[in-house]
Amino acid sequence: MTTHRPAPDQPPADLYGRRRADRAMRVFHTVAETRFRWSTLINRRSPAGRVDDRRLALTVVQRRVEARDTDVISLLLTAPDGRELPNWRPGAHLDLELPSGRLRQYSLCGDPADRRHYRIAVRRIPDGGGGSREVHEALRTGARVTVRGPRNAFPFVLPGYGSDATRVHFVAGGIGVTPILPMVRMAHRLGVDWTLVYTGRSRDTIPFLDEIESFGARVSVRTDDDHGLPTAADLLPRVGPDTAVYCCGPVPMTTVIAAAVREMPGVELHSERFSAPPVVDGKPFAVELARTGEVVTVPADRTALEQVLAARPDTAYSCRQGFCRTCKVRVLSGTVDHRDTVLTPDERADGDMLICVSRCDGDRLVLDL
Repeated sequence: MTTHRPAPDQPPADLYGRRRADRAMRVFHTVAETRFRWSTLINRRSPAGRVDDRRLALTVVQRRVEARDTDVISLLLTAPDGRELPNWRPGAHLDLELPSGRLRQYSLCGDPADRRHYRIAVRRIPDGGGGSREVHEALRTGARVTVRGPRNAFPFVLPGYGSDATRVHFVAGGIGVTPILPMVRMAHRLGVDWTLVYTGRSRDTIPFLDEIESFGARVSVRTDDDHGLPTAADLLPRVGPDTAVYCCGPVPMTTVIAAAVREMPGVELHSERFSAPPVVDGKPFAVELARTGEVVTVPADRTALEQVLAARPDTAYSCRQGFCRTCKVRVLSGTVDHRDTVLTPDERADGDMLICVSRCDGDRLVLDL
């Protein structure tokens, strides 16, 4: 199968406003093609969300407001001694250990070619779990923060190197643009045939708008206040066979896209959500907290984590999607219906469980909590 790759336009500026010379870009293309061919093959053999236990102490060297409503900030992180940081691929994220002890994941949205800096962006969610407020309030320029990773549960697979697609269509909703942005930049640099639909409530609320629009006519920005809520046709224009769709955004958006793609033969779907998925085919069960004997009931449409948090608010959690391991607990009694994507067979045999997604295959579990 031949991949059609039109000549790339002039690349948009990097994080520092620089544009690469043509010769440098040709060298970059060659090196990146080779590296990503091997890295995507390796990534496809790795379990989704494989944990990287590296802990890095980094410094916030830049803090910027990235949306006009000021609710989104970006942080540029670097090693205190200026050394190179571990490399990463588009779609990767960092785990931030916040001063309060909370652990939160944020997508890397900078340039993988920049080995001295990591960039993340965080939207303030006033009624959330507190992590975003803490980032906005505590992580000022000069602050130290410990991170884990990078690791990747949303890998970008280039057409021709592990993907049967010949073109790529991206869909980003609001802050969901963060993992998509490095994918777009890589696709653009390598001459991949790509398009992007970027949605949000209004132009004031969506981050990195100038950076996104610098890619030109391949990008369509549509906001709810100007266009109304988008339909599947709005989000997936001209998507047909041999297209890979990468999307990240609110659950209603990703749900609409998933339903539409199921009716599109030959279309690949790769998605990441930034909230907990709905419980599917759940049945009620009881959870006993062994250290106190307290019993909580888990309804069919709720997770064990939600109910445990009601009784034990200090229970550690982060992704709520079954890949970060933060909520892993030992099961002392009962049979687990494992729904995570990361525990090994040995870990499951040893009685480990991720209570954010996994359930009971029966009526009762006893947890070492």
